[in-house]
Amino acid sequence: MRVAIKTLGCRQNQYESDALQELLGRDGYTAVGPDEAADLFIINTCSVTNEADADSRQAIRRAVRRNPSARVVVTGCYAQVGAGEIAAIPGVAMVAGNGEKAQLAELIAGLGERRPPLIAVSDIQQSRRFAPLPPPVGATRSRALLKVQDGCSYRCTFCIVPETRGPNRSQPTDAILRDLRALVEAGYPEVVLTGTHLGTYGRDLPIGGSIAGLAAEMLEAAAPARLRLSSLDPHEVGEELIGCFGRFDNLCRHLHLPLQSGDEAVLKRMRRSHTADDFRGLVARLVEAVPGIAIGTDVIVGFPGEGDAEFEQTYRLLDGLPIAYLHVFNYSQRRGTVAATMPNQVPKSVRSARSVALRTLSDAKWQQFRQTQVGQSCSAVVLEGRDARTGRLEALTDNYMTVRLEQTEGQIGRVVDLTIVAATERETVGRMGARRADGLIPISEGR
Repeated sequence: MRVAIKTLGCRQNQYESDALQELLGRDGYTAVGPDEAADLFIINTCSVTNEADADSRQAIRRAVRRNPSARVVVTGCYAQVGAGEIAAIPGVAMVAGNGEKAQLAELIAGLGERRPPLIAVSDIQQSRRFAPLPPPVGATRSRALLKVQDGCSYRCTFCIVPETRGPNRSQPTDAILRDLRALVEAGYPEVVLTGTHLGTYGRDLPIGGSIAGLAAEMLEAAAPARLRLSSLDPHEVGEELIGCFGRFDNLCRHLHLPLQSGDEAVLKRMRRSHTADDFRGLVARLVEAVPGIAIGTDVIVGFPGEGDAEFEQTYRLLDGLPIAYLHVFNYSQRRGTVAATMPNQVPKSVRSARSVALRTLSDAKWQQFRQTQVGQSCSAVVLEGRDARTGRLEALTDNYMTVRLEQTEGQIGRVVDLTIVAATERETVGRMGARRADGLIPISEGR
């Protein structure tokens, strides 16, 4: 039996797809690509915007069309909030919510030939415990993903995620460390922590906990493998977590801190828990404490009520800070959110123009950051792939730069040291080896 999984959306969905593949492999399924013929086709959907819903429906119809004899199973965030819409698509065999992912293999085993499709979607708001999935030790990735938290108890006015993922739920630390060791023993040189709202880790556990405390335990257990954190809200990065960068050399010098707006009034309408000054101060502390750190951020342009003055506040804040890159999003009305009904919706043409301005700023920031790294040595860099045109190796540094190496010989997934030798507008170029005062010392073997 062949299974294909199509994943849309976030890194957490990617982890869950990998884990589902692990579970189904134990039941005898052979993994094939989403463009290959399959007996079972799973679409792990996204619902962060109305456009994401449309993309999910398109992926479902494509899977049914390409695999008319396959059982097509739909899960993920769109399945959680749009089960009826999905079940109405001809050819769908089952719709399973996010709360059912841990039991998905069992549900599939008992599926049979059902008409109409089975809908297995529970009330995710009643979920109180983290539902574990097996660590995806067999995933074909150069870096492993590990989910440690699920759900979000915040209520940002633009966001549907609390409805699709439920409240904050954390995996107990001992279980996380067990899964981490399994991934490290499987040979992964880097583990990326994922979650719906990673910074709220531990708040629901009986003995408490924090993302900083968890990171410290994981860094000790993972060494020498690297640990990379995914997005954290600015107010969730405290001195304890900043101190981990100095204590552990296997914590990646990379943080993604969603700002969303640099205007205080817009932040309040968004119900964000930080101010522009909070963000400014945090970036300054991080850059001083962690040399070479890459700080990225998310920005939503055209939020309801954002005028030229409010956008200018955001632009000036970001222009003046030593951040490395921006992820820029046009505000998109999402059914079921408070912001969708707010007055003073910003015209699409204005949103587009503001996006162009911020993306241009991001390009300049990224090139400036990469140029500061020329001549720097980077240790324990993961070889991630090859340039399709030239065959040159590509590696990801701990501070988030994709580096195209001068060499073509090397094993993907291997860990090497390298030195950044150039940063052009189009690429960052490196050479295997570590730089010393007396010159470049080539390293021919990984660690």
